[in-house]
Amino acid sequence: MMALLSMAIVAGCGAAGRQRTPPASSGALPPLDPAQIARGRQVYVQYCARCHGTNADGAPHWQAPDARGDMPAPPHDDHGHTWRHSNAQLTEIIRTGLRDPFNKTPELTMPPFRTQLTDAQVRDVLVYFQSLWSLEHRRYQEEQNHRPAAP
Repeated sequence: MMALLSMAIVAGCGAAGRQRTPPASSGALPPLDPAQIARGRQVYVQYCARCHGTNADGAPHWQAPDARGDMPAPPHDDHGHTWRHSNAQLTEIIRTGLRDPFNKTPELTMPPFRTQLTDAQVRDVLVYFQSLWSLEHRRYQEEQNHRPAAP
């Protein structure tokens, strides 16, 4: 009901010559471009699938530590936690790599891709991830994108 009311208000404002973008909480989500999803999937398969699974379903037994005591690569679909992070956070992880704080080894868990991927390729990968999420998870992630950055 609230989403319909928000859409009606936005439509009315547009008719009056002022266009507004509804907030993420109204349920409206930016559309996903099929071409961008396809490009993101290609980048994902080339750079990410080796660890995160061909279909972004994560490493086998990703929720349990491996023989070294490290957490395996998680999925990027609804079963993982990627959708809990803003695009800015995900971009930073892709660019600089990540050391999972639960891992026992001091090395990066995920290598940095700052020299391998362009900004456009990173954006495409993020859109590919978003295409794998439920509407509920996409809405949650979109809200994270609009939160102020932590100090």
